[in-house]
Amino acid sequence: MSHVWTTLARAPMASVPDINVTGELIRVVLSLGGIVVLIFAAGWLTRRLQSRQFIGGRRLRCIESMPISARERVLLIEADGKRLLVGVGAGGVRALHVYEGASPVAETQSPVVVTPFAELLGRLGRKS
Repeated sequence: MSHVWTTLARAPMASVPDINVTGELIRVVLSLGGIVVLIFAAGWLTRRLQSRQFIGGRRLRCIESMPISARERVLLIEADGKRLLVGVGAGGVRALHVYEGASPVAETQSPVVVTPFAELLGRLGRKS
């Protein structure tokens, strides 16, 4: 039995290839950076294509939408300066009301208050 152990002790260990940790880290960081750049480029391209004006401009836009039930909804649409209230459902599309006169220039909305992310983290840290 001791002969087996001495043979195993003398046997050379399988050679482990040397790993260049710095080179691998640089490769991983550059790959991650490339992926992030691709994500930002795709977002930029998407915004650019969506904001493209068609010949004649956009004359139709949905101002607001509100679901009434699982299949029905009401849409407020602006078309050529007029506003239409439209009902959309399983039975089709139906004009509910046409607002006469010019559409309002500025819609009244309360300003959105944006809390910086660092402040939110500070609040979370203080609670615990």
